[in-house]
Amino acid sequence: MTEQQVATEPTATTGLRERKKQRTRDALLRVALELFTTQGYEHTTVDEIADAVEVSQRTFFRYFASKEEVAFAVQEMVESHFVTELRARPAQERPFAAMRNAVLISWDTIGEAIEALVPVELHMRTYLMIESTPALLAAHLRRSTELEERTARIIADREGLDLDADPRPRIAVAAFHGVMRVTGRLWGQGEDTSMESIRTLTALYLDHLEPALAADWRAPARTPDAPGAHEA
Repeated sequence: MTEQQVATEPTATTGLRERKKQRTRDALLRVALELFTTQGYEHTTVDEIADAVEVSQRTFFRYFASKEEVAFAVQEMVESHFVTELRARPAQERPFAAMRNAVLISWDTIGEAIEALVPVELHMRTYLMIESTPALLAAHLRRSTELEERTARIIADREGLDLDADPRPRIAVAAFHGVMRVTGRLWGQGEDTSMESIRTLTALYLDHLEPALAADWRAPARTPDAPGAHEA
């Protein structure tokens, strides 16, 4: 055996082993989401998921700590992608512009990563399933709060602000994430489940965010009729 073979064979074996692990994890994820969305999260057991992939329950827990972790696996990837893009935005961008550009770039680039794991249509069904399952909805709200806090800290750091002393980053992020929740729900209820669809919807709503907050919504006061205006 040559020196080159000694050097390359362990690496090749390791690479093959890692690819096999990734395929097993991806299969567990796809099967779990299909079962969750067709027969219900609470009616699906870990044993059913493992049996469908022909692995043991022990193998399932080697990849996922719980059913909840599987349910949020794709969403976790999407959120992490957004956070990475936000951290990479140019320092001169204002907070809303940085968040807007980060999320739109995320939708431009995340689709392929989602499709590598599950069909986008299944991701959409999973999102609706989470919102209609009490146990998962509670976790979803907790995760959303945690993501808002992470985002607010990134914005505060970008602007050189003390997050605990200046409320503006949390206020801005709360408004931004409110739009994200609205567009996500509308996208899930629509017929077009493409990445282009949610990107367009997100851009539309975000473009109305600052004007909507700054505008005067009050209807013009009615001018009282002049005395005698109705007199013949």
